[in-house]
Amino acid sequence: MKRSGDSEREKRRKRRRLIQELGDQKIPFLGPGDQGFQQLWESSYSGLVVRRSCSLPTELHGRVQTALLTLRQRGCLLRDLVRVRDRDVLTAVSRALLGQPGTTYRYLDTRLFAIPWHSEDQEGGGAGVAGTVGVDGQSCCDADLRAACKALWELNHFFSSDVGERKEGDAFTQYRKDADTEAKLSEDDDKGSRQSDASKNTEGGDSESKQSEEGDTESKHSEEWDIESRHSDEGCSESKQEADLETESKHSDEGELEVRQSKLGVTGSNPHSEGKRTGSNPASGRSPEAEGAMLGCQEKPVSELKQSLSSYHIQDEEEEEEEQQSGQGCSAPPQAPCPGPAPFNVTLLNYMDPSAISQLKEEPYYGMGKMAVGWHHDENLVTRSPVAVYSYSCHDNKGVSPEESSGEKGCWRIGLKVAWDIHTPGLTLPLQSGDCYYMRDDLNRSHQHCVLTGDVPRFSSTHRVAECSTGTLAYIEARCREALSYLRVEADGGAHSLLSLLPSTFQHCEEIHNEVEFEWLRQYWFQGQRYTRFCSWWSSPMERLETDWRHMELMTKLFLAVVEDEESAEEGRREMAETLLSALTDRQQHRQTWRDR
Repeated sequence: MKRSGDSEREKRRKRRRLIQELGDQKIPFLGPGDQGFQQLWESSYSGLVVRRSCSLPTELHGRVQTALLTLRQRGCLLRDLVRVRDRDVLTAVSRALLGQPGTTYRYLDTRLFAIPWHSEDQEGGGAGVAGTVGVDGQSCCDADLRAACKALWELNHFFSSDVGERKEGDAFTQYRKDADTEAKLSEDDDKGSRQSDASKNTEGGDSESKQSEEGDTESKHSEEWDIESRHSDEGCSESKQEADLETESKHSDEGELEVRQSKLGVTGSNPHSEGKRTGSNPASGRSPEAEGAMLGCQEKPVSELKQSLSSYHIQDEEEEEEEQQSGQGCSAPPQAPCPGPAPFNVTLLNYMDPSAISQLKEEPYYGMGKMAVGWHHDENLVTRSPVAVYSYSCHDNKGVSPEESSGEKGCWRIGLKVAWDIHTPGLTLPLQSGDCYYMRDDLNRSHQHCVLTGDVPRFSSTHRVAECSTGTLAYIEARCREALSYLRVEADGGAHSLLSLLPSTFQHCEEIHNEVEFEWLRQYWFQGQRYTRFCSWWSSPMERLETDWRHMELMTKLFLAVVEDEESAEEGRREMAETLLSALTDRQQHRQTWRDR
């Protein structure tokens, strides 16, 4: 296995080779209004499936959108401090994790502790399931928060059942079918608006929005950008204020919340007709000349355009596998592909108001626009498991609604590209409020995606099959019992002694000791404790883990006493001393890292 330093140098080398081959050119990308869009989607992005807003139950929209506004209003969405390239940065988006009780999700050296969603099966606990009611019989959340969490559990249940029903090859067909259905519903609701909409589309389609925005102001492929970083570039934007983790800017969502509660979340339809634009694509930022050159290339089959840098891609997969096996401080066994229906066990909620961000980086390789989240793979997931995303755009502080934003260019969009490939065109897809999309099969691993900002604030609920074999409360409690089984507590005076003095046993116990301290306790007290004021579920479990940790500290002292005992056999003492020195050195380095953070 390569050392991490060698791996980073290799990535930088490959990045330079890709940038050198790319030169000053922008890689082409296609949107729904571009020729060849359907062929590109079906040939290179077939794992992407989109469900338009109109294809989901209206009642579900209402409950989910009310829940998201409730969580925002209560201050539950917070920015995380994460590690990106050996430095701590605040995420541009505010987040919260919901999921199965006792589940955590780890990304960018940060562990998130799930606020439990409240399904009927979990309210009082069940066989093998941690409940959402505390030992005193009180719920961990108040009624409003419970209702919000339960609504997102309902969405999760819908996604888990629906994502497996999408047939192979029907991605674009389903997208067009849903778009046609939405257009028909809009037409039935207001027939008189069709003529005005048609006239807008035939008058040049907002010629100002079609002007190229690339210019010469874009810095060409900055060295700061790793073209294939497996982490999102969370440091791509800066807040207007130096935000404390405990201080979140408050937006007035009360009026919007009341509207959602009264109207049950009726979502607007697509405000423009897709596929009818002429001239340059307003979402692409390309000049008409660039459009013509690109469309000339599209006359060839996409399979000929897709000249993947296969050697780079293979190396990338090997490096990524090595990084995953290294576990980022907490190793996990290789996972089998996710079988059957997707058992989504967590959802990572995101919220961002573009007007609150002073600077957003431009997407550097395709010219897609400003990014909320840079190119990345979603990490820490079960192999080949799908990802399901619900997108909700809401009113901004000035009262501007998603429907009033400036057409497709004002929409939030997702961008996709084939990993380690500068020849296959990228893909962008606008998201209307209430739209959903699935990344299925191997799409998350073989491709990367980014989030391109729109004009209004946006929530997303990203449902995942988190690889949590080492990330549940049940797991770490079992590890604690395993280590403490070697500690004897005398019944009379409460004296403690060790049941085994084997260096291998001690080394195993110290590994558990470190895991409890650095993967759980310090992660929780560093950022996870912020959620205690909303939900008390984790308070008692973390107190128990701290008690177990103190007992492990005692075990270390007892082992040290044996090493210092002059009556012990010299050979055995030396081996035990070497084991102890290695464990304490490792622990001291980790503690220094956390002190620095």
